[in-house]
Amino acid sequence: QVQLEESGGRSVQVGESLKLSCVISGYTVPSYCMGWFRQSPGSERETVANIDTDGTASYADSLEGRFAISHDSAKNTLYLQMDSLKPEDTALYYCAARLGLCAGWVGPPSLFKYWGQGTQVTVSS
Repeated sequence: QVQLEESGGRSVQVGESLKLSCVISGYTVPSYCMGWFRQSPGSERETVANIDTDGTASYADSLEGRFAISHDSAKNTLYLQMDSLKPEDTALYYCAARLGLCAGWVGPPSLFKYWGQGTQVTVSS
């Protein structure tokens, strides 16, 4: 059974950085697509970034290059480095995974089968 568990969310000030982690367990296939997503109150869940197990990453255009997704295969851990945080980045952040490859595009949340419980990021001015 595939399980994902996020950590690292907390309250920060505008302009600060934060790194989220997601431990993925239970996957028995060598290649799969992983991603970070976020959802703020009253809004739909949106894709932040996707990455394949080979390291190929893709990002939502709205991020303006402030976020970086990475994967450590030895630790089975997915990361999201977030810099220059803004109040509009406040959201519940989720990691997710699915079979197949991301293939270099930003897939919508509906494509992903396995989800973590989320970790809260709050950015205050």
